[in-house]
Amino acid sequence: MTAASAGTPAIPATGGPPPSVDPVRGRIEVRRLTKRFGRLTAVDHLDLDVVPGRITGFLGPNGAGKTTTLRMLLGLIRPSAGTATIEGRRYHDIANPLTVVGSALEATNFHPGRSGRNHLRVLADAAGIPGRRVDEMLELVGIPAAASKRAGGYSMGMRQRLGLAGALLGDPRVIILDEPANGLDPDGIRWLRGFLRHLSSEGRTLLISSHLLSEVEQTVDDVVIIANGKRVAQGTVDELRGDPTAFVRTSDPDRLASTLAGRGLSVARRDGGLHVTTSDLSMVGDIAHAADIAIHELRAEKTHLEELYFTLTDQDQYRNRNLGRTDERPPGQLPPPSGSPVEPTSEDRP
Repeated sequence: MTAASAGTPAIPATGGPPPSVDPVRGRIEVRRLTKRFGRLTAVDHLDLDVVPGRITGFLGPNGAGKTTTLRMLLGLIRPSAGTATIEGRRYHDIANPLTVVGSALEATNFHPGRSGRNHLRVLADAAGIPGRRVDEMLELVGIPAAASKRAGGYSMGMRQRLGLAGALLGDPRVIILDEPANGLDPDGIRWLRGFLRHLSSEGRTLLISSHLLSEVEQTVDDVVIIANGKRVAQGTVDELRGDPTAFVRTSDPDRLASTLAGRGLSVARRDGGLHVTTSDLSMVGDIAHAADIAIHELRAEKTHLEELYFTLTDQDQYRNRNLGRTDERPPGQLPPPSGSPVEPTSEDRP
């Protein structure tokens, strides 16, 4: 394993000879994966790839099929069709899965009356993992002082850290986390971001489900977006953002647009300025200066992951099926709340 970055302790290895080169080592492959619950198709012929040494963000609206996909990948529910493999094998076919893939799908997956240390001891004993790993992992995720306390009294952030400790207990090559930043304060989120980066730098495979788009953008290398059980997009963050663009505002947009187009640049007029397909701001400025055209504003434009996400998932075929059809209600009207009407109490009445 590579040395840890400053301030991030290295994960102690469980020992053993170095592995031989294997083309599927650390890879997650999902092919035409489908899951039906009665008439509802929760996951619909989904394909995705996750590779070692990179953090892949798994994104989608509530009800998109993210958790169902992860549960099929981990052998918790049976697919209706298709395959989901880790290192070329189904989860049930991995001899000692905790040493290959670590996961944390729920921050409540523990006995509330059991201490954090004892929770990890049970996992370690079941997988034949040395007991020393328990305290090493508690130290690694930053909760050694709470190790003897009952997990039922942990805060949400501490539960997330305990789940992460359990996922790392077997020193796995593949790590799957569902909403790992839930309940973490800003310092905890910053710690998690650095920690996940450290894990990927060691060559591990990370698949992270999240709805915190701004945080995902700062953490992941690759993105898979799904909606209504179908893949909407997959690629690196930069690939999904599209071509780099410069925004320029001038008092003579017609002449500047013509001049830039004459130099082979693609130019579009909107938002009160020109959008030029290039990352070279200096070139745009130099062309304008040579043509004696004054520039009032010149900046790089970047499509943020949140903007891309909503653009993709707001298409008719991918719009959240849980919200109903938008053509059944007037524009701008929100869907009605679920559940029975609640009568106001005497304190609520004017």
